[in-house]
Amino acid sequence: MSDDRIEPSPETLLAHKGRHPRDHHGFVNPPVYHGSTVTFPDVATMLSGRQRYTYGRHGSPTTDALEEVLAALEGAEGVVLCPSGLSAVTTAILAVAGAGDHILVVDSVYAPARRFCDGMAKRLGIETTYYDPALGAEIESLIRPNTRAIYTETPGSLTFELQDIDALAAVARRHNLLVVTDNTWATPLFYKPLAHGADISLMAGTKYVVGHSDVLIGTVAAGPRAWKRLKEVRTDLGLSVGPDDVNLSLRGLRTMAVRLARHQESGIAVARWLEDRPEVARVLHPALPSHPQHALYARDFTGASGLFSFVTRPAPMKAVAAMLDGLAYFGLGYSWGGFESLAIVSDPKKIRTATAWADDGHLIRLHIGLENPADLIADLEAGFARFNGALTD
Repeated sequence: MSDDRIEPSPETLLAHKGRHPRDHHGFVNPPVYHGSTVTFPDVATMLSGRQRYTYGRHGSPTTDALEEVLAALEGAEGVVLCPSGLSAVTTAILAVAGAGDHILVVDSVYAPARRFCDGMAKRLGIETTYYDPALGAEIESLIRPNTRAIYTETPGSLTFELQDIDALAAVARRHNLLVVTDNTWATPLFYKPLAHGADISLMAGTKYVVGHSDVLIGTVAAGPRAWKRLKEVRTDLGLSVGPDDVNLSLRGLRTMAVRLARHQESGIAVARWLEDRPEVARVLHPALPSHPQHALYARDFTGASGLFSFVTRPAPMKAVAAMLDGLAYFGLGYSWGGFESLAIVSDPKKIRTATAWADDGHLIRLHIGLENPADLIADLEAGFARFNGALTD
């Protein structure tokens, strides 16, 4: 084990944090604790509440290991684990707002998060206003006396607008608001929301933390202004993640830096190739100089993941279906972050309310996995041949 007095790089942190071999007979990985009931040695200890573990739902050495690594990586006061990425979203919102409160939510937000705000949160008395993702300090004009938080997602997971979290956080501090950031795309390896002024940083760990498309998990990291409230909400909602899922998440986290480097390299290669295709109107990838907010990306991010979108030239849906249905190496499926490449088609017009989506073409989102990018490009090239063929049918 490395000396904790030496400040490790993120890659080294991922390999060493959360491991305490001397506590587990020298084994490199912590054991997987399956358990609900925890016993106490005597009544005094039971009543004192000072025993480290009291009940399975409140944590175990297995959950501690994952939370320890994530807290160090995020620069957080603490981390809570949730049963899914959406659960992380809803837990964060309930930690910053309640009945009678108002929150500001970015218009490019993950669609299930919008559904929660418009549905259950509204029934609980939380009012939501959606705002243009391009807003920075100008968001101040939308703040009301009962506004409690600004919810951000940078970049948006379909349309890839970036947000200036520093500017939003400066406004939030002046009004004593909390800032929540969905950081699933970049992970704290490539962007650290808490260092930019956010109070809560959440991820669908299902994606790049796990990395193998076989676990649902969410993570919510908090700074000092939000940590106490986040812990209380987690406890009151009875949130818990099974030990096997935690163990698989910890296993995936150990290799996240290596995997993300490959996702980034291959993703940029495919995105650049797409920019030269006549079938493509534009590519939405923050790491490309063509992205309208590339300067913000260069200022704040240290890398990019393998997820991005492109917009086709105007064409009937049958051309898009012909292209996607015949792909050999891209699965058609939601989620992303695993070793395999994926594609979906989406229409942002259907879910925007504060801003308009003006593109006439179809938005196709790609996740570039760990395959050889030359094979993926060849697969897409054959897909474009089918796309063009459908135009003449």
